Order: sequence, then structure tokens, then C-alpha cells
Amino acid sequence: MNKSTNRQALKDFIRPNRYELKEYVIQDGQKHPFAILCPGGGYDIICSFNEGIPFAEKLNEMGYSAFVLYYHCKKKARFPAPQDDLARTVSEIIARSDELNLDTNSYSIWGASAGGHLAATFGTDTMGYKKYQLPKPSVLILSYPVVSMSDLTHKRTRKNLIGDTPEQELIDLTSVEKQVTDQYPPTFIWCGDSDKTVSPENSKMLASALNDQGVPNRIMVYPGIDHGVGLGTGTACESWFMNAIQFWQEHMQ
Repeated sequence: MNKSTNRQALKDFIRPNRYELKEYVIQDGQKHPFAILCPGGGYDIICSFNEGIPFAEKLNEMGYSAFVLYYHCKKKARFPAPQDDLARTVSEIIARSDELNLDTNSYSIWGASAGGHLAATFGTDTMGYKKYQLPKPSVLILSYPVVSMSDLTHKRTRKNLIGDTPEQELIDLTSVEKQVTDQYPPTFIWCGDSDKTVSPENSKMLASALNDQGVPNRIMVYPGIDHGVGLGTGTACESWFMNAIQFWQEHMQ
């Protein structure tokens, strides 16, 4: 990491555990589609230095406004607190859409790792846009996401979200692969086949559930790629970002 990234990483580790939204809004008098970014961190911290700010800046370069969501973590991350935070973000942004010159018909939710779980829950009837009576996203973009709270979960993510000894009903509710319906948004998923933190089977089981429900999706599994690579610049997975943008454009209203 360079010095700027190191400084931001330190800020991420010491920042207060509270809801916050960082805006990367293009103000040129034109309406722009927008992305809400949910960085990872195991529902323990918010890694905006890796999966928030760099994504937002690249989206701005391509003509998209972006928002980095700092959702509640650690003991404040008990379900459904992060889901409430994401719903609050969508609601507040839409309410300000004229002020911020946003195209609310073409918004996307992005999430990485545990933030990928948060973003993925927003597509469900039980935890997402329908529950909160919010507009359906054009697409979800999920980077090496945690999907399940069952055997293949990431243990710290699960512990922070639903505790040490959750009831089976809560495990099932928060396992996204068990909550997919035909109303789930089109979804782009990518991960590395060498991910030693979050099993790639998470991505594969979500893609399978989407296929079962006839939901448009694309999954890319990159060889030799481990967890947490962010944009993946200079690696075998660096094409994922442009592929995700293309997928979003294909499903814009």
C-alpha cells in the first residue's frame, strides 16, 4: 500500500463505530446513475481504504456517482442493524436525488466480503428492498462475498452479525442463498479460486440459487486470486471491474 492508502487504512481502524456516508457525487448539471458501496471487514471494521474509496474514485472517473457506506460493526452489528443502515442510505440518497443530480432508476449496490453479504441481503424479500419498501436496484455487484451463515460461512462475520449461538431460524434467515426469489436483482459475482478467507463456494451457491430462480447473473472465478484484493490492479482479476460495469449497463432501466 502507498502512504495515502496506509493513512486511510489507519483511519478505518480507529474511526468511531457509527453510521456514516461518504459522498463522491458528480456535480456537472447532468443526472448520473449511482452506486452504494459496502466495504468488507467481517462486520468488524469498514475497509474503505480497499473496497470503498478506490471503487468510488474509479466510478467517478467513469461518470458514475458513488457513496461509501460506513455501517455499524462489532457488537453494534447485530442483525438487522447493518441492513437498517443500508436501507437508511438508500432512502436518504433517493430523497436527495434532485439535489445530487442522481438517476434513481439505475442505481446499484456493491459489496465486498462481509459487505458483500450486506449488499446481497438487500436483494432479498426478507432483509432487503422489499422489506424496507424501497426501489429495486438495477444490479448487485458482489466481490468475494460472504453469502451463507451455515457451514461455509466466514466465522467472524457470522459471530458479529448473529452471535455465537444463533437459532437455526436466524441462520437460515441470514443465509442469502436460502432467501433468493425470482424478484432478486440481477447480480454480478466474482471471487478467486485461491480465497483462503471466504470459501469460493459462497459465490457459487448464490449463483446456483439465482439460476434456480431464473435471475440474471454472472459469476467469474479467477485463478490464483486470494481474498481482499480490491480492484486487483495488475493481477489476473483486474478485468472484474469493467466486467461489472458492463453488467450494470446491460441492466440499466
